[in-house]
Amino acid sequence: MLVEIDGREVQTEGDLHRLLDRALDFGPYYGSNLDALWDRLSRDVPRPVRVVWTRWQVSKRNRGAQRFEKICDLLRAVQAADQELGYDERFEFELR
Repeated sequence: MLVEIDGREVQTEGDLHRLLDRALDFGPYYGSNLDALWDRLSRDVPRPVRVVWTRWQVSKRNRGAQRFEKICDLLRAVQAADQELGYDERFEFELR
């Protein structure tokens, strides 16, 4: 599954959670925070999943560099965990 995030649509962190929840169907009990995002992406989302964040510079400017990097670090950590586990079908993340 390909999930494209348009940075122009991510003005707040809540916007990002809503976009990912809608695309990946996190369910009614999704907490809309980074801990909940880690849980869903690392445990619950069927693979393969490729998240491509376009126009990410807009999101970075709106969220602030530090918070934006924290979100990206989480997405990269999910990708790295799948690679370390040797999954053939895995989570991938790309800024474009």
